[in-house]
Amino acid sequence: MESKDIKTRVCIYCRVSTSKQDTDHQLRALRGYAKKMGYEVVKEFTEVISGAKKINDRIALVELMDFVKENKIEKILIFECSRLSRRPADFLYIIEEMNELGVSIHILQNGLDTLLPDGSINPIATLVCGVISQFNALERSLIRSRMEAGYNNYRAKGGKVGRKETYRKSDFEYLSDYSYELDLIKKDLTLKEICKLSGRSINTIRKLRDKFFAAS
Repeated sequence: MESKDIKTRVCIYCRVSTSKQDTDHQLRALRGYAKKMGYEVVKEFTEVISGAKKINDRIALVELMDFVKENKIEKILIFECSRLSRRPADFLYIIEEMNELGVSIHILQNGLDTLLPDGSINPIATLVCGVISQFNALERSLIRSRMEAGYNNYRAKGGKVGRKETYRKSDFEYLSDYSYELDLIKKDLTLKEICKLSGRSINTIRKLRDKFFAAS
């Protein structure tokens, strides 16, 4: 437990893959842990994006790393390893970057800190994180292989995967599917801000803006 006078400054990072999911469960768990430990939560970062995306494509993750570099943050709290990245190289890169800054990453599900209390690298965490990252990559590869096999089997039986070539989404469908994003565009937020709030890609937001607000 931390001293009441000096609290460890931490950031929380949460990620989900699709808009059908939410980060509430992760946030509750991480906020509860921070409260239990007496940490000061300086800022929370959340995003909706695949963990297989590269670091530069993940706006909230990039902002987290920049924020940590510019502020006196001692720990980053994540729910489990795959929330940080499903790409082994990126996962280990992030950990190494934070190690060099003296910022420990706490993985709640495994009860691990990448740095020991004295600031040195935790060898057990390094080993476990390396194994888990490889397992996550293998799991992703197996899922993709099963999906591809299913598609190939479907095609072999004469089926066609994907939308019809003549399909075009109607304006009504756009307005229905992207009502939240369109409301944010109306507020004159930047593309980056809208992406962070909605979890949509910058190309999607730009397309919506150009389609509905180009003349405004």
